[in-house]
Amino acid sequence: MPEKYLYLIIDFLSIIFPFLFSFHPRNNFYKKWMSIWPAVLIPAGIFIIWDAGFTQLGVWGFNPRYLTGIYFINLPIEEVLFFICIPYACAFTYESVNIISAKERISENAQLWISDILSACLILAGIINYSKWYTSVTFIATAIFIILLHRVWKVNFMGRFYFAFLFILIPFFIVNGILTGTGIDQPVVWYNDSENLGIRMGTIPFEDTFYGMLLIAMNIALLEYFENKNATLKELSVAPK
Repeated sequence: MPEKYLYLIIDFLSIIFPFLFSFHPRNNFYKKWMSIWPAVLIPAGIFIIWDAGFTQLGVWGFNPRYLTGIYFINLPIEEVLFFICIPYACAFTYESVNIISAKERISENAQLWISDILSACLILAGIINYSKWYTSVTFIATAIFIILLHRVWKVNFMGRFYFAFLFILIPFFIVNGILTGTGIDQPVVWYNDSENLGIRMGTIPFEDTFYGMLLIAMNIALLEYFENKNATLKELSVAPK
């Protein structure tokens, strides 16, 4: 296999099994595609703009050794596909975990404590490290979104999200590990450590966990929103005149 297809193959392997199992009769994930695809594509647009900006600033970059050479704006096409393949797989995991474990695993009080403590710590760390672009923007943006979800919009899925995220972290460490250099000669994605804390989990920058959390939280929030909206429209359509 030519090295230039490595990132593309990672994208493909990330989505192929969730996509195929979307048709499993116990899950029927494909029936939610009207909600899933907007929930994937809207955050993808935001993150692609963010990604392109940080690439331009030299916060991170990409090793041409592992790329096909096709670019969109200043991003390799593989990076653009990453923001579609990974969110789809994570949304599938979220739904699957909820089916297997229908019981609410995290109490409302625990959800509140987790959200408040996590947000406070992220905001504090983001402010302290204001000069580090990746750290400050990622931490503060994640904290603000969590506050909006839990304190402003008062959504009812945070417990399910936190519980499912524990499972999502498993493929996250595998995929991000490879992209950042685990098991290969050079990283596919390199990071400018002057723009982050310099703390690595293996080869993965610490900030990646919360970058991923923000992306997936946006996907799940929109998925839940569109599902509720579609359910309401369906109820209205079948209501007696």
